[in-house]
Amino acid sequence: MTPSADGSDAPGGRSGGAGAWLELAVVTDSEAVEAVSEILGRVASGGTSVEPGFELIDEGLGAQPDPASPVTVRAYLPARKASVVTDAVAEVDRALDHLRAFNLRPIGPLLTRAVNEADWAEAWKEHFPVLRVGRRIVIRPTWRRHRRRAGDVVLALDPGMAFGTGLHPTTRLCLQALEDLADRRWQADPVPVEPDATPARLETAPDARPAPTVLDVGCGSGILAVAALRLGAASVLGVDTDPIAVESTLANARRNRVLRRLRVRAGSLPSGAPPHGVVVANLIASLLVRLAGELADELRPGGTLIASGIFIDREAEVRGSFEAAGLRVRGRRAEGDWVALEAGRPA
Repeated sequence: MTPSADGSDAPGGRSGGAGAWLELAVVTDSEAVEAVSEILGRVASGGTSVEPGFELIDEGLGAQPDPASPVTVRAYLPARKASVVTDAVAEVDRALDHLRAFNLRPIGPLLTRAVNEADWAEAWKEHFPVLRVGRRIVIRPTWRRHRRRAGDVVLALDPGMAFGTGLHPTTRLCLQALEDLADRRWQADPVPVEPDATPARLETAPDARPAPTVLDVGCGSGILAVAALRLGAASVLGVDTDPIAVESTLANARRNRVLRRLRVRAGSLPSGAPPHGVVVANLIASLLVRLAGELADELRPGGTLIASGIFIDREAEVRGSFEAAGLRVRGRRAEGDWVALEAGRPA
């Protein structure tokens, strides 16, 4: 077992008392993230997070992802009973050793750190910088400050316990696809993100269409819903099977002053709403395959589906399911081993 961050050889150092959590952290190659996350998730009732490497920009005030840098996977588990913690850490160590034996990708040692109950809710925040995605989108955690540039579309985000911070490649791919789609077809959102912000203005493309309605399937923290609205969508309907995600999406929409154009509810497909101009689905490949027909049904003729969460070895399967559902794949973007597809329903 690797010594803990505070120097103690005991699991979690000074953890083990009431009101304590143990943070597990593994630095790994980006292509091993999925496997490492699964291993940590077996014991981590407090959830896991994935933090890509960054390079600092704007004189150190902001950051942008560096795909070549290692990724840190973190997880949290209660540390109230020493024997349970010891067994959990040993289980993770064994599984990581087994994964390293295949010698596929570099996987660092398991690091542990004690986090007190009072600090646990804040501990994860230190790992989230202001993040620039694409050309204009800036994700500003609510506890950070940002020096806004002309044209920035700033999303003030508090991810809370819901998935979706902009740190994961699948989310970034969706944001970039939304930005490109907005630049091609939509007008900019007239509502400033912050009281002193000047809204970005876009030149309307020659073939610009009226701002679409958007369906966000698996809305998580609401980051994609808020981004779509900030980029000029007429309205967004978000659906997620997790009630915490519904609450998080509403809170982030309110924070970004786009609540009046958002509806969100617990559930999945079918949405029960009229067909949409754009559907965003940041899920996993197996779900995209299973829901391909329903995703197509949610699109109006001429509409666009942005689908992400696709590991590269499942891309062909997802493409085939989309085509079988009557969708035409017309665009692709990738980051590392993750792929996002843009598909259209023929007019």
